[in-house]
Amino acid sequence: MRYKANASLNLRLEGWRASFILVLLLLAFVALVGRAVFLQGMHADFLQHKGEERYSRVIEKTAYRGEVRDRNGDPLAISLPAVSVWASREDAEMNPLQLQQLSTLLEMPKEEINHRVNEGRGNFVYLKRQVAQDVAQKVTEIHIPGLFEQKGFRRSYPKGEMMAHLLGFTDVEDHGQEGAELTFQSVLGGVNGARRVIKDRAGSVIEDVENIREPRPGQDVVLSVDSRIQYLAWRELHAAITRNKAKAGAVMVLDPRTGEVLALANYPDYNPNTREHVTLTQLRNRAVADTYEPGSTLKPFTIAAALEANKVTPGTIIQTGNGTMNIGPAVIHDTHPGGALTVSQVIQRSSNVGAARIALSLPPEAMWNLFTDVGFGQTPKMGMPGEAGGRVRPYRSWRPIEQATMSYGHGISVSLAQLARSYTVFANEGNVMSLTLLKQEEPVSGRRVMSAQTAAAVKDMLELVVKPEGTAPLAQVRGFRVAGKTGTAHKLDHGRYSNKYVASFVGFAPASHPKLLIAVMIDEPTTGDYYGGLVAAPVFSSLMAGALQVLGIQPDDPASENYAVPPSANSAAEDT
Repeated sequence: MRYKANASLNLRLEGWRASFILVLLLLAFVALVGRAVFLQGMHADFLQHKGEERYSRVIEKTAYRGEVRDRNGDPLAISLPAVSVWASREDAEMNPLQLQQLSTLLEMPKEEINHRVNEGRGNFVYLKRQVAQDVAQKVTEIHIPGLFEQKGFRRSYPKGEMMAHLLGFTDVEDHGQEGAELTFQSVLGGVNGARRVIKDRAGSVIEDVENIREPRPGQDVVLSVDSRIQYLAWRELHAAITRNKAKAGAVMVLDPRTGEVLALANYPDYNPNTREHVTLTQLRNRAVADTYEPGSTLKPFTIAAALEANKVTPGTIIQTGNGTMNIGPAVIHDTHPGGALTVSQVIQRSSNVGAARIALSLPPEAMWNLFTDVGFGQTPKMGMPGEAGGRVRPYRSWRPIEQATMSYGHGISVSLAQLARSYTVFANEGNVMSLTLLKQEEPVSGRRVMSAQTAAAVKDMLELVVKPEGTAPLAQVRGFRVAGKTGTAHKLDHGRYSNKYVASFVGFAPASHPKLLIAVMIDEPTTGDYYGGLVAAPVFSSLMAGALQVLGIQPDDPASENYAVPPSANSAAEDT
């Protein structure tokens, strides 16, 4: 059956319309070609970058942090391999069992893991930093999608609490936060490297493309500290704190010839390897950050100023009467009446009245000059974070009573580090040494602040302090000549002196050729004894004896082997 063609199906476009459509098609084709040329020729870098964002990543290569060693090469702070566990929020999926296993391994609450994975901006989130390698391996074996590892290092401190305040610690980024770790961060830290890799959709590295920058490891640092002496200092300090039921304390050991810090210990302390529950009180480096009134340990500097000014000689007689002295409405007391004392006996018996009379014979400027010359009122600049400068008021504002009380260590504040440094002047023939935490390979020269004759005269007086008639026979070290001074001071509480005390002792040995200088501070002893000669001097004696033995230093006074340490009553013959 044949059908006739429908006339409407045989319509033809007019000529101009066909040409118009053809032109449109050509223009579209040209536009596409032009766009292709533009994108692939002139804008190729942009497209390449966008493509690489889908699969290419730059991964940081952690630099190895330099080691910290003691002066004998004993490692104090080292870096161990560790892994950081991180998650891709887009890809991380875990069932309840996997979540429980992860919580146990990372020692994190399940709620915290869920919060980190499901909340926050960005796709990348750390779950835990510096995880031990064996733990990280167990995490991998759970096979949680979207969980990955980043290799790095974690800091380890083999000596634990013993070196805590000296070394400090690093944070999760391996940056120093306290102590030597912070002081020498620029040396220890190194520079991280970087590499470009290709990752698949799940985030796994499937190909290394290139090394962008090789990591530059940090340099090792050799400290001046001696681990053997540090242990003795830490042990003796803890024993003293326990024995006296004290609130806190600190000990510093120096080489007075070089200013090297051989030991620094504080109580309370902490373990830098486990800091989850450490308090600010434990972190405080009291030896350098805390200041207190030094009490009678300041008397030798008053005497030295008077000797330098030719106001007295060691044999000059000072009248102390019945042990009291009136300055206006104020009264200065001695613990025991001394009557007529030589200048040497003023130091030996720690007479406040004698020190005050000598001080008032001096222009205030003379005392102020010596106090500041030996470092009081200025930070020690040994490099430790938080170093305190203490306080020495301008001499122009001193009233007579203030000059008198400052002569025996009241109205002035110092840190234990400042006090230890100041005594290097008597152990080093009138030269004060700068403190340093680094082992010194070359001879070190100090800064002269008094004549060698004055330093020697005061050193002789300090030797009398540990004799039976002095305030610190308990500081004796058998076989060695010892020089030192006790200090006992009331603590200020809301601007008023309280019945709380700071007991201290600073000394050096062998006195003939000083090799070691030790400063001890015990804060708030509560067992009844609080004088420096009873509380701090025994710490000095035990520590000095052990340190001299460790260093193999030969005795300089064999006759002292026969010393009979008298009853401790004599060692309380100093005022507060």
